[in-house]
Amino acid sequence: MSNGRCGFIGRNLVEYLISNDLVSGLRVVDKTPPQLAFLNPAHTKVFNDPRVEYKSANLINPASCASALDPGDGEPWGLVVNCAGETRVGQTEAVYAEGIFTLSVNVAKNCAKMKVPRLVEISSGQMYSTDKPHKEDGPVDPWTVEGRMKNKVEQELKNMDGLNYTIIRPAIVYGVGDRRSLTPRLLYGGIYKHLNETMKLLWTADLKMNTVHVSDVCRAAWTLGTSAQANRQTYNVVDDANTTQGLLAELVSDIFNINHDYYGTAISTLAKNDIASVAEEANDKHLTAWADMCRKYSLEHTPLEPSAGAELLLNKQLCLDGSKLRPILAPGVPAPTSDNLRQVLEDYASMNLFPKELLL
Repeated sequence: MSNGRCGFIGRNLVEYLISNDLVSGLRVVDKTPPQLAFLNPAHTKVFNDPRVEYKSANLINPASCASALDPGDGEPWGLVVNCAGETRVGQTEAVYAEGIFTLSVNVAKNCAKMKVPRLVEISSGQMYSTDKPHKEDGPVDPWTVEGRMKNKVEQELKNMDGLNYTIIRPAIVYGVGDRRSLTPRLLYGGIYKHLNETMKLLWTADLKMNTVHVSDVCRAAWTLGTSAQANRQTYNVVDDANTTQGLLAELVSDIFNINHDYYGTAISTLAKNDIASVAEEANDKHLTAWADMCRKYSLEHTPLEPSAGAELLLNKQLCLDGSKLRPILAPGVPAPTSDNLRQVLEDYASMNLFPKELLL
């Protein structure tokens, strides 16, 4: 049983469970039907597998959520994974509160009521800014609205009687199907190649931006969700790369054969005082160029958008300690590379959602 399954992590989890023959049946719950979710051919194939059932539901609505999670005459659910949540940039606090907190609590309450053996809740790694690896039991001070809402969900789950749960806190998740995580940075590379300009970034190269491949998040969801020792536990899921902004910029520059530079701490600190305006100006530049590129390369219906929220431009470090998970599961993809980032764009290019000419 899985919620938010047509989204980025969700579609990859469906593929992982079906292609590895790990489940006899799987219900996918999402507001967006698979036909409208820009699934690639491989994901379309697994969604058409007879073991996969799609159910349309708005999990923010308690009655809709209860109906979606009701197994009916089928076998009771052995595992529920909640990947659903509001991830669009620039929404109001109320939208995030409903789309993350209310939604996740609705799912958890139904799991407790049905005595589901395990709920895996995909939370956020944005719980505390530090350049030293942050452990699961360390202090919490989320710096994004999503992080704050996910933290509220975590506290609610811990206080819920009769709920068996595992919380996963992923680093920045990337891989095929990503639209809002690392992909905007990949789009910036294409934009600056199109503009024939140097890609300039706020702050410095050593800003920690730890990463994890979506395949490892899927492996962790299944492995921890079926592990007795993981019940009522929280795990960071992060690769071995200790990724920084500098490493990501080098990879993007390598893919597009462009130059990059940094504004540095002094100018970035000035920008921080009016970060909303800085974000708006940057987004205007990138969106205007992206619109030009879409016209030039005849991309008529692409869902990709090169915009970032102001809070993601702050000098905040995402640095996670993955040692708690290591004895159970080591990363299958130890680090981001130009090849596995290029794969994300090549997948979109194959569906005419990104200009393949920029990858030549």
